[in-house]
Amino acid sequence: MVPPPPIEAVAENIPLDIAYEDEYLLVINKPAGMVCHPAAGNYSGTLVNALLYYFSRFKDFADKIRPGLVHRLDKDTSGLLVVAKNEHVLRELQATLKNRAIKRQYMALVWGRMPQPEGIIDLPMGRSGGDRKKMAVFGAKSRDATTNYEVLKTYSIAELVRLKLQTGRTHQIRVHLAYFGNPVVGDPTYGGRARALTRLSGPKRLLAMALLRTINRQALHAWNLGFDHPITGMKINLTCEPPEDFQKTVDLLENSGN
Repeated sequence: MVPPPPIEAVAENIPLDIAYEDEYLLVINKPAGMVCHPAAGNYSGTLVNALLYYFSRFKDFADKIRPGLVHRLDKDTSGLLVVAKNEHVLRELQATLKNRAIKRQYMALVWGRMPQPEGIIDLPMGRSGGDRKKMAVFGAKSRDATTNYEVLKTYSIAELVRLKLQTGRTHQIRVHLAYFGNPVVGDPTYGGRARALTRLSGPKRLLAMALLRTINRQALHAWNLGFDHPITGMKINLTCEPPEDFQKTVDLLENSGN
């Protein structure tokens, strides 16, 4: 039986890649493989554990498990997310997020060809009836979910896509893409690994297998984050390049002759 999560997260000396910081907030470039906050099966090594060590006043938040977190990224999604340093800034940023005024853009490698070079996926999402850990289009208690996409580059078996979240549902990008038969390369939960190989044969299958050896997670990266500072009003717009495993996967496709 899995033990319950701790009542309060503890500080751990874990390095942080900080893209921006002032006295009110900071923006972190989260690595793939790091969970945002403690939960069942992940009690240590999380972003919150690292934040508590880096900035001792995180312990003052009322929420002892998710202090300062305005939004989250999946464990195996890399990239930018904003963290508040006090309760007032947290409330302001959460309101900004709710009003869809925080710009969040991602890059992803997806299998196959998207339906159009660019478009809007506007499909409600809820819990999957078959697996409570998964989400699904038209799932239980569905809520509106909107994702904008633009194809940046087309390869023989995959495409490099830029995505912009209008809403922020759990697993939204991964579920929306998989619904059209274009799961994120490397995504084991929504058909981006072994299941994707079944549609391919010959050299294309060999290339796909090479891609999956190169990246052992979903090829999804939060590359751009933009918002108005809730205290100073300054416009903050930050970008960060995809990590090495993502870039190596792109390079493999580039060198495959399309």
